[in-house]
This record gives sequence, C-alpha cells and structure tokens, in this order.
Amino acid sequence: MSSVRRCSRTACGRPAVATLTYVYADSTAVLGPLATYAEPHCYDLCAVHAERLTAPRGWDVVRLAADVGPLRRSSDDLEALANAVREAARPQTPRQTRLPEPDPTEAGRRGHLRVLRSPDN
Repeated sequence: MSSVRRCSRTACGRPAVATLTYVYADSTAVLGPLATYAEPHCYDLCAVHAERLTAPRGWDVVRLAADVGPLRRSSDDLEALANAVREAARPQTPRQTRLPEPDPTEAGRRGHLRVLRSPDN
C-alpha cells in the first residue's frame, strides 16, 4: 500500500498537497498545507483542485500559506526525539509528597468541602 495520500475528489488520483476543512459556524472553508494525518472531516486535495477551489455562496475561503519545499527534518527534531525517548525509558522514582500544613481555622474536611471555625472562638 502506498503511503502517499491521494486527492479526495472523485476519480482524481493525483497526490494530495493541501487539506480542506470547513468551519460551519463561521461559514468558512480553510485550505492549508497537507495535514500530518488524514482526518475524517477534512479533505485532501491535489494542486489542481486546491487552486480551483470555490466555496458556496455566502462562504469565505481562507487560504493558508503552504510550504513549497519537501518536509526536511532538522538535527533539532532528531535531538528532541532522542531526549523524549530517553525520558520515557528512565525508571520512575516515587516522589515524596509533603502534606500541606493544617489550617488552624479549619475544623474539618470532607472531600472538597471544608468546615471553618468561627473567628469568634
């Protein structure tokens, strides 16, 4: 199976380069760079269909700038990934938690509720 995502338009087999999302509450169609993952309520479009996109009458189209070049991983990305793997592999040590000092005005506690002493006492 090919890892290249295809255009969502019927009978179009070209590779997708942009993702279309509808914001129904704002009557807006948002066309941006190809999403990292295929989402169920988004549409992937090829360059031809992304360029020719029109929205229904009364709707706005927002075109977000797309990155033209291929996605390149930097050494910072690789280092961040390595650090995350090291952190996940590190054995967990139980943390010593200190209980808060009791409040002298507090007479009792039940769940998130507190019973306070009267300041007159």
